[in-house]
Amino acid sequence: MDRRKFLAAGAVGTAATALAAPAIAQDVRQWKMVTAWPKNLPGPGVAAQMLADRITTLSGGRIEVKLFAAGELVPGRGVFDAVSEGTAELYHAVPAYWGSKSKGILLFGSQPFGLRADEQVGWLYHGGGQELYDEMYGRFGIKPFLCGNSGPQWAGWFREEVNSAEDLKGMKFRTTGLASEMASKMGMAAQAMGGPDMFQALQTGALDAGEFIGPWTDSALGYHQIAKNYYWPGVGEPSSAEECGVNADIFAELPEDLQQAVSFACESLYNPVWTEYTTKHAQALKTLVEEHGVTVRKLPDDVIAAMGTAAEEVIDELRQDEDELVKRITESFIAYRDLVGGYMTYADNGQMNARASVMGY
Repeated sequence: MDRRKFLAAGAVGTAATALAAPAIAQDVRQWKMVTAWPKNLPGPGVAAQMLADRITTLSGGRIEVKLFAAGELVPGRGVFDAVSEGTAELYHAVPAYWGSKSKGILLFGSQPFGLRADEQVGWLYHGGGQELYDEMYGRFGIKPFLCGNSGPQWAGWFREEVNSAEDLKGMKFRTTGLASEMASKMGMAAQAMGGPDMFQALQTGALDAGEFIGPWTDSALGYHQIAKNYYWPGVGEPSSAEECGVNADIFAELPEDLQQAVSFACESLYNPVWTEYTTKHAQALKTLVEEHGVTVRKLPDDVIAAMGTAAEEVIDELRQDEDELVKRITESFIAYRDLVGGYMTYADNGQMNARASVMGY
């Protein structure tokens, strides 16, 4: 896959202007979806287009969604504000990008040593998470939905081999969300940037290492051309939920059947997106190792332990946040994590450990 296509798509810049309200002609609403991704970037870019198409289909064509990739109407990190302000009707991105709005938002996307993809959606649907999600985003005039998940992310691409937690101190490292706070507590110089920008920063030496998503997306962006050490496990993001944010006023004005069409379009894509990531990640990793000379390495035990200590500090700070809503979100997350975590010792973890002992994987 030619990474230049994604760099070119992400670089497209059009001055943001005040856009007209959604056109409603013959009961057809024309919606603009702005995304945080280059167009058709394997993984999130593909998933964004799937969502745009599915809303159009499930609405019977009464909502026509046109996708605008990062930079075409607004910058990728500007999509939240664009929907909040009504410049666009909806966006596709990840909660990890909105920590400047409230740190409580970050828990809805990923958490260091936190929830897996199935547990994340379980918390929202069955553990009270969706009500808190709605309450937090409602502050900004947005109705939020989960609409996909990358599954377990990777620890990242490193120029040099990592032998101890000491090796990470002072390292210029690309990550985002709560994982960036964990990294900072370990003495790393955490930096947030887009996927294409990460390639350029690795190439110029502005970064020593970085993580983005996983083998499928990462290989399309070409990180393996520069850094050959690919580390696991990505404990900073055991999963990363993708979200759709819809302008709350526009959503509230929809008739009930169209509200359900939007909601079900998001809900129905969660598993297809997640399982596509899993399948394509596995295929891409095989190619990276066999054809591109990538070395897969496990983080040393003392590094994982140090990350665990830092992650506990990050969550403890959220529990003591001045914002009462952030505290409630954090306590809800912890309660669900501990509940399902205890069960998974016997269920999924037990099955995976048993399979590994017999099959070797």
